[in-house]
Amino acid sequence: MSKKHHENRQWLCADLHLHTPASADYEEPDRTYLDILQKAESRGLDIIAFTDHNTVAGYREMTQEIEQLEFLEKLNRLRPEEKQRLDEYRRLLGKILVLPGFEFTATFGFHILGIFSDHVSVREIEYILLALNVPSEKLEEGATEVGATSDVLTAYRLIDEAGGIVIAAHANTSHGVAMRGFDFGGQTRIAYTQDPHLHALEVTDLEKKGRRTTAQFFRGSKPEYPRRMRCVQSSDAHRLVHNAKNTRRLGVGDRVTEYLMPEASFDALRELFLGDDFARSRPYRPTHEPFDHIHAAREEGPNIVQSFHEGYTRRGGRLYAIVADVCAFANTNGGTTFVGLSAGKKKIAGVSDPAAAIKTIRHAIESKTTPPLKVSIDVQKTQGANVIRIVVPRGEDPPYAIDDNRIYVRGESETGLAVRDEIVELVRRGLGVPSTSHEEAEEEEGEEQKSGDRIDPPRTGVEIIATEERQGTLYHTMRDLRNGNVVKNVTRKSARRLWHYAISQREGKKLHHNQVEWHGDVGLWQQRKYRGRWMYDLVQRDNGDLRIYYGVTEAGIHGEWNTVVGSDEE
Repeated sequence: MSKKHHENRQWLCADLHLHTPASADYEEPDRTYLDILQKAESRGLDIIAFTDHNTVAGYREMTQEIEQLEFLEKLNRLRPEEKQRLDEYRRLLGKILVLPGFEFTATFGFHILGIFSDHVSVREIEYILLALNVPSEKLEEGATEVGATSDVLTAYRLIDEAGGIVIAAHANTSHGVAMRGFDFGGQTRIAYTQDPHLHALEVTDLEKKGRRTTAQFFRGSKPEYPRRMRCVQSSDAHRLVHNAKNTRRLGVGDRVTEYLMPEASFDALRELFLGDDFARSRPYRPTHEPFDHIHAAREEGPNIVQSFHEGYTRRGGRLYAIVADVCAFANTNGGTTFVGLSAGKKKIAGVSDPAAAIKTIRHAIESKTTPPLKVSIDVQKTQGANVIRIVVPRGEDPPYAIDDNRIYVRGESETGLAVRDEIVELVRRGLGVPSTSHEEAEEEEGEEQKSGDRIDPPRTGVEIIATEERQGTLYHTMRDLRNGNVVKNVTRKSARRLWHYAISQREGKKLHHNQVEWHGDVGLWQQRKYRGRWMYDLVQRDNGDLRIYYGVTEAGIHGEWNTVVGSDEE
C-alpha cells in the first residue's frame, strides 16, 4: 500500500462497508470479530467500518467482548487464552481504526451507509436508527428488511445532522439510488444523488475506464446533475474471504479506497468527505500504479467543469486565460483548471518551478478577480511531471469579474464573456432572487405535462427561440438547454463560439424537412466532430413547427434522443 506523504498527509487504505456475523445474511456466522480484524491487517487496511444491516449489534458485541476481557484483567482472573485474545485486540486496534455504523434500508429498499466516530456511543447510533423508524424489536436482527422506514432524503439528513458520514451504498447496482430502470420521477431521482446531506456514492465500477462509468456520470458535467459527487468503493463483505464460485461475493479488503489524510481518525475522514478536493480519494490498486486523477481528466478533455493550460506566462495571454477560466467556473458551476499540460497533446509540458507558478497564479487571481474568491491551488504529479491544479468553487457572491468589468461564464468546453441577460441572471443569483428563465421553464413544463407524452429537449446545446431584425441587424433570443436560461438580443457579433455557430447556421442555412434523419418526431439534421467529441444538430416536430437544437453533446442525450444519435446510454 502507498504511504507517500503529501504536505503532512499520507494515503490511508479504508474499507468502509463491512458486515459481521451480526448481519442476518452473513455467510460465515462462526467467524469472530478478531478474525475480521486480523484479515483487515493482512490486507493492509488502516480504517474499517462495521456496517451491519439496520443494526449496530456487531460493533457493540466486539466492544463488549473487549470490555469483559478488560474487566477480568482488573480482577486478575484472565486465563492465558483470554489474555492472548485481549493482547491481540489491543495490538490490532492500535493499527486499525474501527468505526461504528450501519447499512440502513430506506423506503423502497434503497441502502444507505451511516458511519460514525468511534467516540460515539452505540446507544446514540441506535437512537438514530429508531428515529429512522427501524422498529426497536428489529434492532438486534441485522435483517435487510425491517418494514416501513424513513425515506432516502430523511435518512441523509438525520445521519448528517448527527455528525455521521453519509454514503449511498452500491449506488449503481441493486438497492442503489443511482441504479437504472426505477420508475421515480426525474426530480426525485436527481435529489437522491445531489442532496447536500449526501457525502459520497459507493460504486462498483470505480476502476473501470470509459465515459459510461458512474464516476464519469457524476463529475458535474451533466446539466441535471451539476453537483460533482465523490465516488468511492468498498467490499460490502459478507464473508472473510471472497467466494471462489461467485466473484461478486467479496471478502474483507477485496475492493477498497485510499484516502489522503493527515491521520487515521474519523474527524479527518469526515473533513475529507465534506471537502471538494476529489483527488484525495482514489481506488486502491495493490498490483497496479496508483490511480492518476489527472490522466483520467485529460482523457475526458475540456468540459463545463474542467480546463487545461500548457503554460502560465503573461506573454500570449496565457495567464489571463487561466484567470478567465477561474472567473467563469465561479460564475457557472465551479470546476478545476490544470496548468502545465494540454488536453490534446500526448507530451506533458509540466511546470518547472511549481512554487513560483503557484505564487504567480494566486497573485493574478487575487489581484484581478472581484469580489474575492477563495480557490485551492496545489501541485499534482502525473506521468512524472509536476502540474498545477486550481480547484474553483461555485461562487456564492456572483457575478465575479476580472478587472472590475469583464464577466466570464463557462459554456460546455469554453469560456466566454457573459452577455447582458446572463449578467442579469448572475446578479439575481447573487441576491438569492429566483431566475426569471427558470420560472418560464416551469410554466412551459406544466404546459408540456398537459399536452401528454411530449419528448423533452436535449439537455446540452442551444436553441434559437426568436429572431427579430432592427436596423439591418438580426437579434436572436437564445435558450441554453443546459440550464434553461433565456438570453435575448444576441447578435452574430456578440455571440460566443457555440452561439455563433448556431446563429450562423440559422442565418446561412434553411432547414428542409427531407434533410433530417427522422425517428418519429425527433431526428438528426447534421453532426460534426469538434475537439475530439461529436456535436449534433437535432430537430423536433412540435405542433407543426420544427425546433432545432444546435451543438448538442453526448452529455445532453437522453430518452428517445439515444435512438437518434445511436447512443447505448439509458
